[in-house]
Amino acid sequence: MTTIGFLGAGRMGTALVRTLAKNGHEVHVWNRTAEKAQALGAFGARPEPTPERAAAGAEIVFVNLLDYPASDAQLRKSDVTEALKGKLLVQLTSGSPKTARDTGAWAAEHGIAYLDGAIMATPNFIGEPETLILYSGSGAHYRQHERVFAGLGGKSAFVSEDFGAASALDSALLGQMWGTLFGTLQALAITKAENIDPEIYANYLKLSQPVIDGAERDLTQRVLDGRDRGDEETLATIAVHNVAFRHLVEINTERGINPVIANAFGSLFEAAIRNGHAEDDFAALARFMETK
Repeated sequence: MTTIGFLGAGRMGTALVRTLAKNGHEVHVWNRTAEKAQALGAFGARPEPTPERAAAGAEIVFVNLLDYPASDAQLRKSDVTEALKGKLLVQLTSGSPKTARDTGAWAAEHGIAYLDGAIMATPNFIGEPETLILYSGSGAHYRQHERVFAGLGGKSAFVSEDFGAASALDSALLGQMWGTLFGTLQALAITKAENIDPEIYANYLKLSQPVIDGAERDLTQRVLDGRDRGDEETLATIAVHNVAFRHLVEINTERGINPVIANAFGSLFEAAIRNGHAEDDFAALARFMETK
């Protein structure tokens, strides 16, 4: 059993605290709205009146607040900072790689071990064997407490000593997810405008998925290899993609569908073609993602 301090009892924080308590750890929890921390007493957690009290006797202190400004407002109070010295601070508040690195540097200056985490799940998945939580920072401390982290997510993983790595991966993976979700919104808008049964769309999407997955793998490998020029293995040039893409623009115009997603795609096609890449592989678009 590990004694744990926990700052934050929102939806995600509540799920984390409940899971830690269920796994047999002694959890001292603070929340700005005291009633939320008190409610966790029913699950074995111990509500505390201040952040420093929650951290005082803990070996590990987890933080899951709204954002980094909210987190900094608590962690950088002199009494809280003093209570954290010599302990492991695990930041599970969402932020950018820069804010993670800044917090890691601040922690090191004050004798605090630091891990920055990225939760790749919604609250209902906390504690499940397939749940992925990424951590970066002190590898030695991660390994020391690996069982605690595995209890929160069975696929938890340490990714780098770079404090910002988990946050960067979080943004990359979410970018992939949002790309899929926004693409789904575009597809559903078309099927609705054209009176196509969504189940018919879903069935054909399933049949098309191997082609989509193959194109994604090819794109990834070409970008990694720097093979973005058109060659005999190119699946379709940017010019060919752009011809099909114009049909998407036209149907949005014809049916009054919000063009914002298509406009974003179109800006990349236009930039690539304007700069002489019409006959190159789709991978050449990566050049225009990497610069403004």
